[in-house]
Amino acid sequence: MPVERALRDEVNQRSEVTGGSGTVQTESDADVEGRTMTRTDDDTWDITESVGATALSVAAARAAETESAQPLFRDPFARVFLDAAGEGTWSLFDRVRVADLDPELAAQMQALRDFFAARTAFIDDFFAAAADAGIRQVVILAAGLDARAWRLAWPQGTRVYELDQPKVLDFKSSTLRAHGTAPADERIEVAVDLRRDWPTALLRAGFDAAAPTAWSVEGLLRYLPAQAQDLLFERIHQLSAVGSQIVANAPTEAALDPRRAAHERELGQRMRAALGARAGIQVPDVDELSYAEERTDAVEWLAEHGWEASATTVPEAVARYRRGSQGVGEKSPVPSIFISGRRVR
Repeated sequence: MPVERALRDEVNQRSEVTGGSGTVQTESDADVEGRTMTRTDDDTWDITESVGATALSVAAARAAETESAQPLFRDPFARVFLDAAGEGTWSLFDRVRVADLDPELAAQMQALRDFFAARTAFIDDFFAAAADAGIRQVVILAAGLDARAWRLAWPQGTRVYELDQPKVLDFKSSTLRAHGTAPADERIEVAVDLRRDWPTALLRAGFDAAAPTAWSVEGLLRYLPAQAQDLLFERIHQLSAVGSQIVANAPTEAALDPRRAAHERELGQRMRAALGARAGIQVPDVDELSYAEERTDAVEWLAEHGWEASATTVPEAVARYRRGSQGVGEKSPVPSIFISGRRVR
């Protein structure tokens, strides 16, 4: 298979970046503030550990939105995952009421809920539009507890590939299987570390590089070093036929502002203390899991490689879906943008 051979050659050629195994080697284990990172180049995790626990936090936010008075979407499986996992970091969205917090923490909590709700709706709409455009091949990178393979109405013949750590995928599949739920159409698990040679694993699972694909990169980029982000987009591009589409959310430059980072850490500490006081749960600092590094502008990179791409700010997305005020531009409480694009050449 020509694409598979080309990608294998690329992995070998990039050994100076990936250490020869597809795992990105970072120059330092500290971020811009000098804090020790809890990540290593070959770390793995279960659903309740490290990066895996962030998937449960997102599930908690989706459950809160689903159970709200006027939800943007319905994800009945989010609550199923939370019940199976028990209590932990993710209980921040589930056990602490906004009304019980001081005004600043309440505003931050509501902003996070609005962000996750808008992001979920934005990506749901992306997949609906891709299906309307005739795309029948979907790849969800870092699938976590994304239940779109179960809850969205996929056209007949759609193949949904989900890539993530083996333990994460196993938790999701076994939990929903025990709940008596089956995916809407053909779902293919690809258990692989996305810092390794995932394109070869995807191709071997039956992925067709000649067919247009709808790619989702949700909640992943901040947990990758900058070099790994570049490699991820290069691989997506190489696997994408003309007509393929992509959706992602990416950190903005505001995430590198040391004053902003210090303030967010302080808010995070107060939120964790609130959860501990109200629910008796010890909550680790998940901010230590991300990489605060200067990154390639993803929209510019896509445009330079034959994609028509655009960015939507968090305030714009929140306003589109009629959620609370998120400020304007760099003042957004969540330093992220939503990216969408289509390969045209």
